[in-house]
Amino acid sequence: MEASLGDIIWTVCYFVVLFGLSLYGLHRYVIVYLYLKHRNRRPEPLGRFTELPTVTVQLPIFNELYVVERLLDAVAALQYPADRLQIQVLDDSTDETTVLAQKRVAELQARGLDVEYIHRKDRTGFKAGALENGLATCKGEYVLILDADFVPNPGMLLETIHFFTDPKVGMIQTRWGHLNRNYSLLTRVQAMFLDGHLLLEQTARSRSGRFFNFNGTAGLWRRSCIGDAGGWQHDTLTEDLDLSYRAQLKGWQFVFLADLVTPAELPVDMNGFKSQQHRWTKGSIQTCLKLLPSVWRAQLPLLVKLEATAHLTSNYAYLLLFFLCILLHPSSGGGTHSIWRMILLDLPVFVSASLPAAVFYVCTQRELNPQTWHRELVYLPALIGLGVGLAVNNARAVLEAMIGHQSEFTRTAKYGIDSQRKAWKGARYSPLKGILPFVELAFAAYFTYFLWFAMGQQQWLSVPFLVLFAGGFGYVSLCSIAQWVPALRGAWRDGQVAA
Repeated sequence: MEASLGDIIWTVCYFVVLFGLSLYGLHRYVIVYLYLKHRNRRPEPLGRFTELPTVTVQLPIFNELYVVERLLDAVAALQYPADRLQIQVLDDSTDETTVLAQKRVAELQARGLDVEYIHRKDRTGFKAGALENGLATCKGEYVLILDADFVPNPGMLLETIHFFTDPKVGMIQTRWGHLNRNYSLLTRVQAMFLDGHLLLEQTARSRSGRFFNFNGTAGLWRRSCIGDAGGWQHDTLTEDLDLSYRAQLKGWQFVFLADLVTPAELPVDMNGFKSQQHRWTKGSIQTCLKLLPSVWRAQLPLLVKLEATAHLTSNYAYLLLFFLCILLHPSSGGGTHSIWRMILLDLPVFVSASLPAAVFYVCTQRELNPQTWHRELVYLPALIGLGVGLAVNNARAVLEAMIGHQSEFTRTAKYGIDSQRKAWKGARYSPLKGILPFVELAFAAYFTYFLWFAMGQQQWLSVPFLVLFAGGFGYVSLCSIAQWVPALRGAWRDGQVAA
């Protein structure tokens, strides 16, 4: 029986998507290889300052009611000469955060610390605008940037500043830690996601001479490097990635310190996590469209250009994954048909998507926890499922960036949670609402039907993948919708929702 035109179009689209996913899967293997090859090339400072230079600590905050005091206390505890340390509180808040911040700033000033409080009534440029505005009164040649949910170790500055004795070094990035890693399944899986990027990717890129990026916080910049690269710009949602590439295109060198950990708080709510992922994904594609042509025009080794391309385009994988979800559909039949389905559908999906991710994150946990890494493997299916569940959210972000749709910098709410004993439900910052979770729920229902169909047709090799797809979309959607229930109940009680 001859194939119809629709079957031919479907087949072509399917294998184009699968080929794209395979390239990104292959890139994960490249990162693992580069990491293993260069992991022992630990960076060392070129020398040591005989007299410590002045450092400005910039703290960009916006409505951080639950963490601003913790942040200021941690920064005040930094081990560094007080006469060479300036602290800038760059506050764009519109709530009680301003009162808490001003009170704690006054207390620190009374202790003799050089603390400057800057409050903007408009958020022009959002975080990038706040950082650029702070540079106008910045006293230090070196700038440490910390987001509100970070808690730097007291010795952080003394362990990093001497790398700037090399005049070619423009930025030093420390590795993020996780204050509330064990709070919930969501935070555990987030920690594994970030560990893969912050340990394997950043180490592999930095130690092999590839471009890598400032992660937006927990790092230091040479002020002259910021100016030479064109300063903080806010035409993308990832001002950190944007400035990183512009600086490296100017010839500045970056240092990543995998062994120096700066703890931070992970989002504990699904909508906050998805908002963060949307911002990171959209901003990375905006930066890709802005700077990838410059990368290819630059006088750089081909391998550096190829890695930069894979890095800047990596979030297109979510768009491909979204298309894969649409292209996958139940098909009847058994016997020979099931064998061909296994060869043409199940095995390629496994080899191109699931297997590289599994290898990547298993390698990460083995490096981080040599004695107990195997205990983290139980969370691997949840990690892959969550990655699948983010497909709709992040594919939307990719498309918005591609069509030039503008959106404001949406902060990720943090609640000062660093243990399992603290609760966040009912906190001041309510989650965003929208139709997206219901789209994800529809995908969950579809893949649940797909799973039931495959079991009925005894297509057993399809079952593990379909469980991940159904479970991933179900978990993401239901966690998102569940966050709205307390707010809706409250609104109902207050008469804001019609009975």
